[in-house]
Amino acid sequence: MDQQPPPFFKRGPAPVALLSFYVALSLALLVVDARFQTLEVLRQALSMFTHPVQQLAHLPAQLLDNAGSYFASAARLQAENAELQRGRLEHVAALLRSQHVEAENERLRKLLGVKERQQVSGQVAQILYSARDPYARRVIIDKGQQDKVIAGQPVIDDLGIVGQVTRTFPFVAEVTLITDKEQAVPVQVVRTGLRSVVFGLGDGQLELRFMPVNADLQNGDLLVTSGLDGIFPAGFPVAKVVHIESDTAYSFARIFCVPTAAVEHFSEVMVLDPRPPVALPEELADEVATKDTKASARVVRAKKKRPKKD
Repeated sequence: MDQQPPPFFKRGPAPVALLSFYVALSLALLVVDARFQTLEVLRQALSMFTHPVQQLAHLPAQLLDNAGSYFASAARLQAENAELQRGRLEHVAALLRSQHVEAENERLRKLLGVKERQQVSGQVAQILYSARDPYARRVIIDKGQQDKVIAGQPVIDDLGIVGQVTRTFPFVAEVTLITDKEQAVPVQVVRTGLRSVVFGLGDGQLELRFMPVNADLQNGDLLVTSGLDGIFPAGFPVAKVVHIESDTAYSFARIFCVPTAAVEHFSEVMVLDPRPPVALPEELADEVATKDTKASARVVRAKKKRPKKD
């Protein structure tokens, strides 16, 4: 048998050196991507290939869910239908009266020259699965760039605000729930009209921050969107106050709330269309343009007066 000693001068890099190199390269890519979003286009392209694989992986669970829904009891469905019919008949008087009040409000608005509230519209989407980050409250819906979904669109259900679209892909989109730590919603207290901002805590609850200790708030107060951020339409329910901690030793009170929407227990949501930009009045627009022109002129004069370096 021909036995030859291992080559002495053809040795490659040490395993520890290779490991250190790849770890440093990975950290560098993570930092660059987090700061400059350089790999966003690559993720968009990869999602087009991974989307069929994800759909195939979720196919067994979807089949089981569809089978369970198909074999649901007919008697239970009939009972629910009868209950809905009774509820509709019981609330038909209130519905007719609300329609009459809405018509009266519209006539009064036209009479007083008050601008009507913007009408909201959107498209229904289905929750596919939760995001893989255990420390974030995000879900994936089956609407994406192909359905003209863009980042920033509000997401609601039949009870109130659910979250906001924060990232879009060709076929799906990522929705950050209002209970996420990085989510904030401008709100208004229905009872007093007080405006503030509610923040997510990451555990299914919300907190109304930066409120003074003597603020007029009570348990059970309903918070609705104020519409001041230009993203969420005004008047949609957001949360209810459940607990207030007031300590005179601190400047602000701790106010805990729970979302009115079924944030953790839903399957279908509606993605609202983005709000159109509000046009400034002609006088205000001319004033802003004049200020911008004067500021630009001052900058040009300052550059001309600056001495040149030899």
